[in-house]
Amino acid sequence: MPVSVRAVRGATQLDVDDREQMLERVSEMVLDVMSSNGLQVDDFISVIFTATADLHSEFPAYAARQLGFGEVPLICARELEIAGSMPRVVRMMAHVETDLPRADITHVYLHGAAALRSDLTRVRSVPDQA
Repeated sequence: MPVSVRAVRGATQLDVDDREQMLERVSEMVLDVMSSNGLQVDDFISVIFTATADLHSEFPAYAARQLGFGEVPLICARELEIAGSMPRVVRMMAHVETDLPRADITHVYLHGAAALRSDLTRVRSVPDQA
C-alpha cells in the first residue's frame, strides 16, 4: 500500500530569545510532532522553520539537526512582521510520508503558541511553567 505525503504543522513560543531555550523548545516541538503522529526521522521529506523577527539567538533547524535530521532538507525563514502578532514564535511545516489520513494528522502548538490555532480541536498544548 503506498504511503501519502502529508504536511504537519507545529509552533512554539519562547519566553526569551535565548539559544538554550531555542534549542529546547524547538526540540520539544519536533519530538512532539513525531510522537503525536507516529513518525520517525526517515519519514520526513523536508522541514521549513520560520521565526519571528525578535528571535536571532540560533537557527531553529539546528535543534532538528541535533535530533538526527542530518539527511533531511531543512530551511529557516523569517516570519511575516504583522502588527499585533505573537512575539518569539518558531513555526514549522514538515512534509512527511505517512499512512495517516489527512484528518488524523495532529498539529502541535506548544506554550503560548497554542493560542494561534485554537480552531484545531486536536492541538496538544503544553502550558507555560509559572
